Amino acid sequence: MIDADVEEIIIKRLRNTEEKEGVRIIMAIESGSRAWGFASPNSDYDVRFIYSRKKDWYLAVDLEDRRDVIEYPIIDEIDLNGWDVRKALKLFWRSNPAFVEWIQSPITYIADGSFREHALNLLPDLYSVEKGIYHYRSMAKTNYRGYLREEIVPLKKYFYVLRPLFAIKWLEEFGTAAPIEFDKVLNLVTDSALLETVHSLLGAVAVSHGQP
Repeated sequence: MIDADVEEIIIKRLRNTEEKEGVRIIMAIESGSRAWGFASPNSDYDVRFIYSRKKDWYLAVDLEDRRDVIEYPIIDEIDLNGWDVRKALKLFWRSNPAFVEWIQSPITYIADGSFREHALNLLPDLYSVEKGIYHYRSMAKTNYRGYLREEIVPLKKYFYVLRPLFAIKWLEEFGTAAPIEFDKVLNLVTDSALLETVHSLLGAVAVSHGQP
């Protein structure tokens, strides 16, 4: 799903991050359209990771004031940033949609230890369907107003509305966190005309290079 040469570069940058920042990356995945399943050839690589530091860092008096994210500028279409494990767990407790999607990503760069496995096991007990519906509804509305009302609509922006709408349908039918892969939530659609249109759009996105 990710070109081997690009994957090698990404993993090298992640390992360099460990050395430079003095952290241990316990999970690194691909987020965004490449993980969702509707990337265009020039889509960025949205690399997201969870990291931990040495225990003394967490025992500091000023812990709450310390920076708990690592972010870098996009270089060569690779967008690399991550969260400290403590921040990640606090957000997980609140059903943070980004974290919930990260642990479900089908594209993994680093899996060190059992953090992700345990998070996935806890997901059914911690996840709030109500918060999920609210999040995806807000996402669909925001993207609809921001992109689909324009005279010219970039093809991929249709999926930034369709994916959250289908995710809501999943949440309403199954009461569990929706999978992030678009094809899985698309399986809920039974309208043949709609399915044909969506598959036509997917094919167009796959060969587009950022054109509308």
